[in-house]
Amino acid sequence: MWFTNLFTGSGVASTVLMLAISIFAGLLLGKIKVKGITLGITWVLFVGIALSAFGVSLNHDMLHVIKEFGLILFVTGVGLQVGPGFFKSFAKGGLTMNIMALVNVALGVGITVLIAKLANQELTDMAGVYTGAITNTPGLSAAQAAVDDLGIEGGAGRLATGYALAYPLAVVGMIVTCLILRPRNLAAEPTTADSGSATVSTTGKKGKGGILLIPIFVIIALGIVLGSIPIPVGMKAPVKLGLAGGPLVVAIIAGWLGVKKGWYSTDFTEGQGVHMLREVGIALFLAAVGLGAGGDFVANVSVHYMWVVYGVIITMVPPLLVAGFGRLVLKMNWYTLAGFIGGSHTDPPTLAFANTVAPEGCKLPNTGYATVYPLTMFLRIFTAQLLVLIA
Repeated sequence: MWFTNLFTGSGVASTVLMLAISIFAGLLLGKIKVKGITLGITWVLFVGIALSAFGVSLNHDMLHVIKEFGLILFVTGVGLQVGPGFFKSFAKGGLTMNIMALVNVALGVGITVLIAKLANQELTDMAGVYTGAITNTPGLSAAQAAVDDLGIEGGAGRLATGYALAYPLAVVGMIVTCLILRPRNLAAEPTTADSGSATVSTTGKKGKGGILLIPIFVIIALGIVLGSIPIPVGMKAPVKLGLAGGPLVVAIIAGWLGVKKGWYSTDFTEGQGVHMLREVGIALFLAAVGLGAGGDFVANVSVHYMWVVYGVIITMVPPLLVAGFGRLVLKMNWYTLAGFIGGSHTDPPTLAFANTVAPEGCKLPNTGYATVYPLTMFLRIFTAQLLVLIA
């Protein structure tokens, strides 16, 4: 009886067990390659969804905490890894990438509004699909807050449904976009620098206490404080960097300043400890998202299947146009662009995929991701609220 309850219960032990199974099985499936291509750690998400679809009942409050904490660990690791070379990279190619990210966001919003008008859909509902298509949970929360402020009955629930339906294929869609833009001879692609970004390899002095001077959890704490600061934008509700954007910004600054001042060397920012932090974080995040999809996921798909289609369009069309321009016209490095696609959609699984494909030691995906992530996060949260307010 106790053994059955362990797999069917909703307690802490059952939740942790399902997380472990999702991650373990997902990582094993991630080793499978078809014509040299693998979805890598993204399989963790799909295993979680499968378990959820089979009716596994879990503690969703606990899953929510694990999902957010996993994302915080992930972006903190990414920020520390790219921090030493971030501002040098930004000076050379960051402005171009952030302009591209701005265009990418504008296209996503425009397509969402266009779909709502042509398909005779409520724009509020499409705001939920939009947040799922760009895999932006803070945007969903901001849109739900705007709905509550406007007193739209049942609006928050429909937003969540649209988000849940669009999210899984959004992850796949962005990876497919990367594969579409992938050069035939990827082995010939530079792995250290391109015309749009600078190498993130830096030299630093030997550490003076290393991790003791800049503890991981001090960075996280300061990041959460920064991410919680309301930024007034002249609307009914302020926007925030959120639980992911704040720690990322602080980690980038800590990585850059720590190496520059000689508080620690790049052995800290590029070491196995930070790499493990990043990988554990993304695994927890993906497993929690998948397991939290809920047993009603399949039922919602059968009713709102067109929302899934709309989500794929919102996900893929903007980055195909913008990143395609970057690749074909600006001749940007593919590894940088893959990171850019993930960052411009605030999507950690795309970055995880790019890092899986990239040779060991190549930090260009991380650089592309982190360069556009802060601005994109702000814009995604703002535009999610804007779609609700103009509905």
